[in-house]
Amino acid sequence: MVKTKILVVDDDAGLQKLVRVNLEARGYHVHVASDGVAGLDCFQKEDPALVILDVMMPGLDGLEACRRLRAGSDVPIIMLTARDREEDVIKGLECGADDYVTKPFSVDILLARVRAVLRRTRFPEEMPQPSFVYDDLVVDFEQHRVTIAGREVELTATEYKLLSLLARNAGRILTQDQLLEKIWGWEYHGERHILQVAIARLRQKIGDDPHNPKYIVTKVGIGYTFRKPASV
Repeated sequence: MVKTKILVVDDDAGLQKLVRVNLEARGYHVHVASDGVAGLDCFQKEDPALVILDVMMPGLDGLEACRRLRAGSDVPIIMLTARDREEDVIKGLECGADDYVTKPFSVDILLARVRAVLRRTRFPEEMPQPSFVYDDLVVDFEQHRVTIAGREVELTATEYKLLSLLARNAGRILTQDQLLEKIWGWEYHGERHILQVAIARLRQKIGDDPHNPKYIVTKVGIGYTFRKPASV
């Protein structure tokens, strides 16, 4: 059986070892790097299924490493940060990270996040369904492909699942907690920063002005809905 590869990038040798040992004990194949440059090099060589990336590192920090990874890959990324201020968490998510864990953390919490991130980046078999079309936006559920005016939109697995769920429920309001549970998992109940940043990134990629939305409408204090096509 082929083991799932995970890359851990952290300059703290003790924490790096702690994470590696616990991941390996759960059956993962772990590669480690001690700085952003080495991490990017290891990523190119090993093509891991998940990257765990520390924010604060000398030289190339985790935020810049995340930006560079995201520029050419939709690999899921979990950021580790010792800072739990709201603006720092949002900054990491805006760089393209899928999740974050603040230090100090329990190993069980990190392992639960690893399982959840890997779970949602695997596409389950779905019943055949016609593509969703709204004006010039097309969501091809069979190919997991999104286009606008014939141009393909590059989405991460999480972003695609979020758009797909909203499109499948066009015209229906989905609460924040419903979206968190369906896309991220029950472990993320109440983690609304992740959802809000994901919606913002998705809107940016599909050209949806949050102040005058064409596709995704915010229901303040409740959740979000995708506008229903007139023909449906």
